Amino acid sequence: MMHKLWLKKLKLTYSKEVIDIVQFGSSMIENNIPNDIDIAIIFQKIPLKEQLSQAQEIKNQLQKLINIPIHITAYDFYSFFNKGNFAKEDILFYGKSLISNNYFSKLFDLNPRIQISYFLEKLKKKDKVRFHYMLKGKKGKYGLLKAYGGELLNPGLIEIYPEYEKIFLNAIKQITPNFKLKKIFLLE
Repeated sequence: MMHKLWLKKLKLTYSKEVIDIVQFGSSMIENNIPNDIDIAIIFQKIPLKEQLSQAQEIKNQLQKLINIPIHITAYDFYSFFNKGNFAKEDILFYGKSLISNNYFSKLFDLNPRIQISYFLEKLKKKDKVRFHYMLKGKKGKYGLLKAYGGELLNPGLIEIYPEYEKIFLNAIKQITPNFKLKKIFLLE
């Protein structure tokens, strides 16, 4: 179960020094049951002590709204992009803003997507048909592409939103082990 904080009309109080408040991590993946919710707070360049104080205030506000532990990480804009920040890729690719209710990467005009290329040549005809139904649907039922806003770019290549990665991979693995996953950003 995803805890979709970014979809809620949160009435958070924060300073003008906050660039964004971003939910990321395991709570962003559909069908995951996270132990906590990871939140990154991106600040303008302000002293660390002030970052930590403001981050704690935001954490207290969020913790009143949900009953799962919240893990807060504070960054100034410059430390966020430091090569030592190992969470940066996860925040940029999967993170959703609690302020704009959209992907955090859109702040940089980037749209995260996952492209999955799959290979059906060695499958039996019935498995190829099963794969097609899984993606496109059958007898009025939605397939995964329509249900989760994915797109068939061409035969053998689909593009999906990052939060549905686990759903698609689990379904594909049941039919074929022959696929590759690539994380990309599309420019707006």
